[in-house]
Amino acid sequence: MESRRAIAWSWRNVAHGVMLALPAVAASVFDPSLGLPLAVGVLPAAALGLRSTRRERALVILVGVVAGASIFLGSLVAARAVLAVALVFVLCVVVAVMTADPSRRLAPLMLMLGLPLYGAGLSESSWAAGLAAGLLMVGGSVYGWLVSLAWPEGERARRPARVPASRTTMLAYGVQIGLAGAAGAALGYAFGVDHPGWACTAALLVSRPDTRLLDARGWGRAASVVLGSVVACTIAALSPSHSAIAVLVLLTLAAGSGTSGSRWYVFPFFSTVLVLSMLLLDESESAAHWFLERVALTLLGVALALLAAWVVPPVAQRALSAAADSGRSP
Repeated sequence: MESRRAIAWSWRNVAHGVMLALPAVAASVFDPSLGLPLAVGVLPAAALGLRSTRRERALVILVGVVAGASIFLGSLVAARAVLAVALVFVLCVVVAVMTADPSRRLAPLMLMLGLPLYGAGLSESSWAAGLAAGLLMVGGSVYGWLVSLAWPEGERARRPARVPASRTTMLAYGVQIGLAGAAGAALGYAFGVDHPGWACTAALLVSRPDTRLLDARGWGRAASVVLGSVVACTIAALSPSHSAIAVLVLLTLAAGSGTSGSRWYVFPFFSTVLVLSMLLLDESESAAHWFLERVALTLLGVALALLAAWVVPPVAQRALSAAADSGRSP
């Protein structure tokens, strides 16, 4: 089987990305608070690309619903710090354990996308803002599916066989990401930052169940998320006009779609730029203040994710070994 290129490029996918971006671009010219959630809503379609059948492309609607519901849920509890932090941990554990059951096909999606966007929802100013953002994401995903139908269908997407993990393994992983995400949210609230879910989102964007992948390529994903955060902060610090934001949305979705088949972690850079740009609208603090704060929170979230990945699995393994030994004792 031919391996993917480190950084892939497809003009066909670029054209797809331009089409996906059109509603978000048009909305951003008038109000970026409408355009950016629409752009986030089409990210699943950009990531999936055109390497699938039309039936498989309908999956992006489901992804949009999960994304919208997650950010809305986060916005519902954002004003209650203790509940918000506790719920991060509980959701991580429950969703991780659910992925051990192959029949729960939504669980991996919730693990990879829903949990980070719950963290993003903690940064919404109100539940109404969270609901509006969620509905725009769903609308963007529906548009993304409709656009994909204009292209001939490809072969059925080749995905690696899902190797089921034991409930015990996924329970340990749930505790791992739960601690990282909850710690990120707790520190955000404790520091009194405007976006308490920022570090939580960064931690959950970086985390992956396969420890070997985290060891081998975790730094690449972490670098992609951090660089995307820096770019989003830089753009916001320049206070671009609505038209400039619209152009940036167009370029981000076009480039993200064009490189969607890359082996390296390129797409997380583009998705991070859009997701975090959505949270940076209407900043009241000085640019220098929140620029340093946001970058620091991103680094904090990444550090928490990597620390939890290195600490929790060995501790869980020792606990399991001790339990097994005690069970064999007469």
